[in-house]
Amino acid sequence: MRRDDQVLVFDADDTLWENNIRFERAIDAFLAEVAPFAPDRAAARAVLDGVEAANSAAHGYGSEVFRLSLGEAFALLAHRPPGPAELDRFAALAATVTSAEVELIDGVAETLPALAARHHVLLLTKGDRAEQQAKLDASGLLGHFRSVHIEPEKDLPTYRRLIDGQALAPERTWMIGNSPKSDILPARAAGLNAVFIPHQHTWSLDDAALDPADTGVLRLSAFAELGEHF
Repeated sequence: MRRDDQVLVFDADDTLWENNIRFERAIDAFLAEVAPFAPDRAAARAVLDGVEAANSAAHGYGSEVFRLSLGEAFALLAHRPPGPAELDRFAALAATVTSAEVELIDGVAETLPALAARHHVLLLTKGDRAEQQAKLDASGLLGHFRSVHIEPEKDLPTYRRLIDGQALAPERTWMIGNSPKSDILPARAAGLNAVFIPHQHTWSLDDAALDPADTGVLRLSAFAELGEHF
């Protein structure tokens, strides 16, 4: 049954457009560079994941934090600070994740305008404000959103501020995203409904277990399926 006159709050990265695949490509190059210093690829990736988790909690998200994490992970693996050439290499890898080109997820270009015509559509994304705004501007999607919210983190207080600031009715508001940790679980904790659309390249640090018995979470396999429900 299609739901009418709802508030649809969309995540951006890996929900509306491809994002984490760029980081994965850069990480592949980094792991190749540190291979001589690590027992295996999995061990090197675990070190980088730990550094990224700490830095995202302390400094937020974006290419600059990613560059910092590459340098710190290298130092832990190589047991020495990176040299000038290595620092230049890490800066170049970080720059590759902020390309001005935006690749929309399949179905977004056709489905989002139709949803915006029937519902109140908002954007809620986390990350570096300038980088996220640049991606939104390049996407061609800006005009579909009633309001845009770029936050340093998407946690329970973030959702509560959004509900209060936009005077949202939780029972008819849906958070739509690919990340269990930042899109689904905190939205549900705030009393919102949620739509989970998995993405094969979701950042590992954004993963978390969802309750399969939670009837407040609609699970879809593709963005275009939203048109069948809203």
